[in-house]
Amino acid sequence: MNEPEAPSRRPLLRWHPDTLETLATRPEHYSPIISTSRLRSFRYALAGWLYMLRYQKNTRIQAFFSITVFLLGLWLGLSPVEWAILLLTITINWMAEFVNAAIEAAVNLASPGLHPMARVGKDVGAAAVLLTSVAAAIIGSLILGPPLLTRLEPVIISLLRR
Repeated sequence: MNEPEAPSRRPLLRWHPDTLETLATRPEHYSPIISTSRLRSFRYALAGWLYMLRYQKNTRIQAFFSITVFLLGLWLGLSPVEWAILLLTITINWMAEFVNAAIEAAVNLASPGLHPMARVGKDVGAAAVLLTSVAAAIIGSLILGPPLLTRLEPVIISLLRR
């Protein structure tokens, strides 16, 4: 007597053909520059950062505020948790600025002329930077504001008494 055949099980995870196609795509087949050295990759990243500082006014403004916040944090003696929050916030803001510049460069390359969708891509990238900048200002005010006011209170009171 034949035993009943067990029902076939579907694999737990089945990749969609689009996913498999993406996974099979090798970047070295399409990119003119593939770094084979970690040091070279670091130099490319540094070149990108220096490019941003040289050509992007907002990045220079961001560098000024990042340094200012860092110096204020040292002066105010922030706790490790406050430092972690501030550094994470600053990093996210820098990342948004860098990604926005990369989007703008790619859009300019793909669409040198004026095109409504190119404008949308650039505007959405800029909106991401605006969002992170506003959030950074709020977070910075919440963390730096109270200890800064405590430190400056005697100065403010003496100025008001004059």
